[in-house]
Amino acid sequence: MTVEKIPINVPEPLYLRLQGISVFAHRSVEEILTSAVAVALPPSPDLPPSVANELAEMIWLSDQALWDATIPTFTAKEQTRLAELNDLEDTRALRVDEQQEQAQLLAAYERSVLRRAQAFAILSRRGHQIPQLKDLTIPL
Repeated sequence: MTVEKIPINVPEPLYLRLQGISVFAHRSVEEILTSAVAVALPPSPDLPPSVANELAEMIWLSDQALWDATIPTFTAKEQTRLAELNDLEDTRALRVDEQQEQAQLLAAYERSVLRRAQAFAILSRRGHQIPQLKDLTIPL
């Protein structure tokens, strides 16, 4: 990947915050700024527009709203039903209504995962300690 350097003017208070975060994160100011820009830009264009817009707008949420967004929205009931449909698909072809339900459940699962990942990424870039995978609550 090619790296382009661009000069930018950063107000001193913002630069001091960037320096503080870079020390805390053991990363350069350039890396911190690049990460912040990556989070602020719209997500991949291959996402549905509603999901891409939601993820892009999360950068403006408060820390508390981001922590709230780390809670899975894909319920245990939905997870169980998706597993049932996946297992059923291994034994026979799904009916059209089952295929539609499976696709809807998969989309809901993916949206939940993307929202959580985006929230954790933003929180991390704001200097918050992110829990280890083993410490996350995952509904069953």
